[in-house]
Amino acid sequence: MEIAGAGGEVPHYDRNKELKAFDETKAGVKGLVDAGIQKIPRIFVRTLDELTEDLAFKNEDNNKIEIPLIDLQGMDQRRKEIIDEVRVASETWGFFQLVNHGIPVSVTNEMIQGVRRFHEEDVELKKQLYKKDLSRKVQFDSNFDLYKSRSANWRDTLRCLLLTPDPINPQELPDTCRDIVVDYWKHIMNLGGTLTELFSEALGLNRDHLKGMDCTQCLTLGGHYYPACPEPELTQGTTQHSDPSFFTILLQDCIGGLQILNQSCWVSVKPIPGALIVNIGDLLQLISNGKLKSAEHRVLANRVGPRVSVACFFRGSTTRLYGPIEELSDENSSVYKHTTVKDYTAHYNCKGLNRVSALDHFKL
Repeated sequence: MEIAGAGGEVPHYDRNKELKAFDETKAGVKGLVDAGIQKIPRIFVRTLDELTEDLAFKNEDNNKIEIPLIDLQGMDQRRKEIIDEVRVASETWGFFQLVNHGIPVSVTNEMIQGVRRFHEEDVELKKQLYKKDLSRKVQFDSNFDLYKSRSANWRDTLRCLLLTPDPINPQELPDTCRDIVVDYWKHIMNLGGTLTELFSEALGLNRDHLKGMDCTQCLTLGGHYYPACPEPELTQGTTQHSDPSFFTILLQDCIGGLQILNQSCWVSVKPIPGALIVNIGDLLQLISNGKLKSAEHRVLANRVGPRVSVACFFRGSTTRLYGPIEELSDENSSVYKHTTVKDYTAHYNCKGLNRVSALDHFKL
């Protein structure tokens, strides 16, 4: 596999050939690191177009600004205060950190370790799950949009469709993390139910409104692994994007690298031990008629690693037609068309992480 040298362009570069060569190893980015590479393959090097687009943004001084932090402690007594905090964070940031959320630190720590164990197990075992097929219940992959992206991301992923809406058979989950995934899943469903109530009330709706729309009926877990990168300035862990979910609950380790785009600034999210990150997804922005914000975010590559994160995407019913909620819009003020989760996700996956919001396609 040819790589970009420090002295200039590779003379004969067949990108599709290089992508195919990487894909066929079925070893992911970790396979490159294990092979001892000192320079990243050119398929991972960000294009001039991408770098130019970044000039429109600036990096915020991390000592000056942080994303909102919401404490669920004493929610029965502080419910109105917490709802107001969720509303402000969801309207202005689309992201917030959550503490005292009810999931024990022992569970979150073991979930991180479980994902790490999977990615660091024998590569021949992982290869059995390596497929470019997002409909598989359990899948190991590197860059779901590998052949569409302008540059590949420095990241491998274990993807588990936990609810489709039928629950996955736990025996289909990898041995290395099966027990903790099942345990974490139970906690995440409880927290997801709490968040749907808070989002509903933040929108001025009945507490059970989003629950009645089946917004937590389907759930996908993504266990991401970002190996240490020898040239992090040339690539990214994850390209700028928003999530094709109603909302996402993210667990991350202490490495850091997640950044949120807010008011044309990239703001780094400081890891807080035991905290979870919640972000609004495209579908919640769509049904709230733009009231709640699905924020763009990215993950930087890093010389330190591996970085491990676990994203749980609540995607909603597979059969419902979703559009702006009547109480939040009328035929003259609706911003978005009605769509199904299937059609929205299909468009999102076909588009790939190209820094253009999939929501644009569904605007009226």
